[in-house]
Amino acid sequence: MAARRHSLSTSIAGWHGDERTVGSPLTDAEVVAMHRTRIFGATGTVLMAIGALGAGARPVMQDPTFGVRLLNLPSRIQTVSLTMTTTGAVMMALAWLMLGRFTLGKRKMTRSQLDRTLLLWALPLLIAPPMYSKDVYSYLAQSEISLQGADPYRVGPAPGLGLDHIFTASVPSLWRDTPAPYGPLFLWIGRGISAITGENVVEAVLFHRLVVLLGVGMIVWATPRLARRCGVAEVSALWLGPTNPLLFMHLVAGIHNEALMLGLMLAGTEFALRGIDAIGDATRARWYPVALLLAGTVLITLSSQVKLPSLLALGFVAMALAHRWGGTVKAFLLSGSALTAVAVAVMAVIGWASGLGFGWLFTLGTANVVRSWMSPPTLLALGTGQVGILLGLGDHTTAVLGLTRAIGVSLIAVIVTWLLLSVLRGRLHPVGGLGVALGATVLLFPVVQPWYLLWAIIPLAAWATRRGFRSAVIVVTLIVGIFGPTANGDRFALFQIVMATVASTAIVLALIALTYRWLPWRAVPVAAKGIYPDGPDDPDDADQTVDQQRGSRPPPPAAVSDAYAESP
Repeated sequence: MAARRHSLSTSIAGWHGDERTVGSPLTDAEVVAMHRTRIFGATGTVLMAIGALGAGARPVMQDPTFGVRLLNLPSRIQTVSLTMTTTGAVMMALAWLMLGRFTLGKRKMTRSQLDRTLLLWALPLLIAPPMYSKDVYSYLAQSEISLQGADPYRVGPAPGLGLDHIFTASVPSLWRDTPAPYGPLFLWIGRGISAITGENVVEAVLFHRLVVLLGVGMIVWATPRLARRCGVAEVSALWLGPTNPLLFMHLVAGIHNEALMLGLMLAGTEFALRGIDAIGDATRARWYPVALLLAGTVLITLSSQVKLPSLLALGFVAMALAHRWGGTVKAFLLSGSALTAVAVAVMAVIGWASGLGFGWLFTLGTANVVRSWMSPPTLLALGTGQVGILLGLGDHTTAVLGLTRAIGVSLIAVIVTWLLLSVLRGRLHPVGGLGVALGATVLLFPVVQPWYLLWAIIPLAAWATRRGFRSAVIVVTLIVGIFGPTANGDRFALFQIVMATVASTAIVLALIALTYRWLPWRAVPVAAKGIYPDGPDDPDDADQTVDQQRGSRPPPPAAVSDAYAESP
């Protein structure tokens, strides 16, 4: 075998773990560009973590940085801290865009390369204060209420714990009197965390971040498997979904329970679809598909006990099962009733074991007090109300809100029903139906938060391959992640936000100019043919060689995959 030609790029690749191996279809130049992109993004998350010491959602009491000279410095220069956080977020988002060059082309980076990138970007945020939201402090207060024997679905942090309690102090005033809108499984987990950490805010926050990591781990496990089922490249789905900047900003840094909800939902969907695929497989034991389908149903139901919208996945699994059984009315009734019975049983067990019952069903509308500009029905009502005020007709915003939100919920019901029937008839893949249904739910929901977008982005990343969808996700990610509300947990004056935005823009433009020849802002030139004498020159041959070296994987069973082969 001929010796590989050495160059500066091959040396650099070797210094960084010899990532240009026989198993990687990237050229040496692409590996170097990919590694530099990875470092650029990691630098951004480091800046975010440092800036969070001054611009993050730090606790009102038990702030570990208080009185520590170096760590307390960012809190004294909040405008600089906000500039660092914003600049870091932009750097990470730009690195994510450049990383797309190595996940959407003919030659793609390997799973291990992408997994290491995801881990590297997440590490600095794991020890940073919460960012972009103070919801985690509401989690602590509601869990403490449950631990003390009160009902978190009846009382909020202020009446349940008192205004002078250490957890209540960090809860935003808007939520101090509202009961918990989360499912009993999540509050049960939070109660366990409170029992372990006591009233130590820092330890409790870190434990909740571990729960987030568990959820992210399940997302990373399930997404490529669902993508393979839909005929989408694994790294392409992982790049658009789990590596999305919104996940780092709002799940890892923001510590939102969407991570656990999505992780359980996606893992459950994968297990359930595996069970449906295995029906009628003579090589499997008769109990095998039932066990997988049962496990998937339980996981999806558990996800709904964190946040209810994930229960939509169970509907699409039921329709896929009914389609597998022939798509008749009898199959529809049988699959729907069987999975519903399992789900109700799981909910009853969780409610009984946690002692929280079904009180969460009466607090699902708690978040509706927020008038979110990201919700089209709410935005339409707010705009109509302002027009009425300008015309001298009075302020009828509240009345219009009730109307537009009701119309939005009705449209969600119609769209979801149509999607379920499409899956039942074999016209739509259940993963795609789930993603579109969650997307419609997010867009038409009375309240939309930036991290809600991940409900739809991650499952759709495993199904949709059209350039228009990916472009839309990129645009939405940049607008919401970068140009959305800059002030997070703390309050900033308008001049601070303007100054931080201007400074961040100047810094990023300077970084682009300085790194223009070092980072893949443009497409990386393809190496000349024959640069790797011991490897294939044709990209298609390279992909085939990689598959042979990794061991060929059997195609997904025909039961579900072939049935939806003509889906878009």
